[in-house]
Amino acid sequence: MNALVELAKLPDGKYEGVASIARRINAPQNYLAKLLQNLSSRKYVSSQKGIGGGFRLGKDPHKITLYEIAEPIDNFSMWNGCALGLKKCSDNKPCPIHDKWKVIKEAYIGFLKMTTIADLIKKE
Repeated sequence: MNALVELAKLPDGKYEGVASIARRINAPQNYLAKLLQNLSSRKYVSSQKGIGGGFRLGKDPHKITLYEIAEPIDNFSMWNGCALGLKKCSDNKPCPIHDKWKVIKEAYIGFLKMTTIADLIKKE
């Protein structure tokens, strides 16, 4: 997320190199490069090779939710199972933590869906 926030701060049309972004957010450059390439394949980030190249946002930061970015990594759709791993846990036959986990899960996913990259940019 921090890399996307840095890209959102760029002036229109400007690209930023991976090394520079990695330094600013204190992230491993190789890992960040792979992550940005993945986001580029999904059109959240645009990339350009050569002098003056690098990465920039591919979409308006007000239209990129945290859910969209995190879902492919965290796979929230797989969170439908029991938090304790019980096969027979459901709304009809809840395990001891079912109701508590359901509230937390729904609140977290709701937060991600309502929060955009633009929301993460500090107001100066």
